[in-house]
Amino acid sequence: MTTGWIIGFSIGVVIVLVVVALVVPILVLARSIGRAAPLIDDELKAAERNTAPLAELRTTIDHAEVIVAGLRRGRERLGG
Repeated sequence: MTTGWIIGFSIGVVIVLVVVALVVPILVLARSIGRAAPLIDDELKAAERNTAPLAELRTTIDHAEVIVAGLRRGRERLGG
C-alpha cells in the first residue's frame, strides 16, 4: 500500500522540479527585460524627439519644388 504513495509522491516531486527548472529561466529573463525596459523607453523617446522634424519634410519639399519651378521659369525666359 505504501509503495503507491511513494511512487506518487516521487512523481509529484519530479514534476514540481521540472516545472521549477522551466519557470526559473523565464523569470530570470523577464527580470533582465524589466531592468532594460526603462533604458529602451528612454532611447525610443530620444529617437522620437530627434526625428520629429521629419514631419515637416513634406512642407520643405513643397517649398523647394516651388523654388525650383520659379528658377526653371526664369531660365526659360532668359533663353537657357
